[in-house]
Amino acid sequence: MDHHCPWTNNCVSHTTFPHFLRFLLYTTLGLSLLQSFLFTRLSYLWSNLDMPSYLGPSPFQLGHLFAALMTNSITLFILGVLLLRNLWCLSINQTTIEGWEIERHKTLLRRARQYGGYLTTPEGNKMRIRKQEFPYDIGIWSNIVQGMNSRNPLNWLNPLAATPSLSSGLSFETNGFEDEGTVWPPPDPDRAYRRNPTAVNADAFRYAESELDAKDTVAAFKARQAEDAMRRRRPYAGAVDRDEVEDEVERNEEDFTYGDDASDGVEDDEEESKTRGGGKEREGEAAWRNSEGERLKDFGVDEDVEFYDEQDDDMPLSELIARRQATSAAGNSY
Repeated sequence: MDHHCPWTNNCVSHTTFPHFLRFLLYTTLGLSLLQSFLFTRLSYLWSNLDMPSYLGPSPFQLGHLFAALMTNSITLFILGVLLLRNLWCLSINQTTIEGWEIERHKTLLRRARQYGGYLTTPEGNKMRIRKQEFPYDIGIWSNIVQGMNSRNPLNWLNPLAATPSLSSGLSFETNGFEDEGTVWPPPDPDRAYRRNPTAVNADAFRYAESELDAKDTVAAFKARQAEDAMRRRRPYAGAVDRDEVEDEVERNEEDFTYGDDASDGVEDDEEESKTRGGGKEREGEAAWRNSEGERLKDFGVDEDVEFYDEQDDDMPLSELIARRQATSAAGNSY
């Protein structure tokens, strides 16, 4: 197996490689001939640029000539490179996949030099990596004869040549550089044999091991959801409580006097608290205001209750407006 060819929609292997190589050769020759015709036509037009336009080709013909020249040039370049690549592989008796294996083996050798010639497998075992020569390069002539399935050079160019038999691809001659028992491709630690993993406790995560039944598990999950919701609200309530405690501590730490001085101190504290609060009530997350300065309580909503209670989260806007109108009417009646 060499590779899969999208041009022929077929895999290039031991039995189809001679036909594939002839296909590349004759296709490249045909495209080269067409390229010469296109350049001849183009050179003729270039040499007659001074002629009147009605004596030359039409715009459609010029566009067709340019498109054919560009398409043929690109295709000829690609197939030419592919032909040279396969001729090189034929001369050294390597397929595309075997070339990848050789590059991978060189990479493993470089890695193994850093660890004393050994690499670790996924199982944690040490594997020795030593250099191996490619065993199927038996000389240029022998390589071509083996790849083209014939010793006759004329038969290499014959489009009707016989297809190599399947039995001829079961075993190949080697160059003898390595020991007889040496395998190719070389061993790879990442592809080493892995034992079937066995779980220490296969029932560790089974639902049958749970102490709760299905109904109690759902109830416990909902209880945890409710606790999480309370914890999400708690930071705001905690911040309000901390502010109140700090104010109380500050008042207790001050030295109060008797008589008029004491009353003056209380009045000063009230003024200071108003100044620190901007002359307004304490406003936290519950004291939300819109762009017009209106708060939730202006719509008849109890801020302290609604902030911690989710029962009225989906209250319609019409109900809020009705509450506001009722509150306004009650205020006007007084």
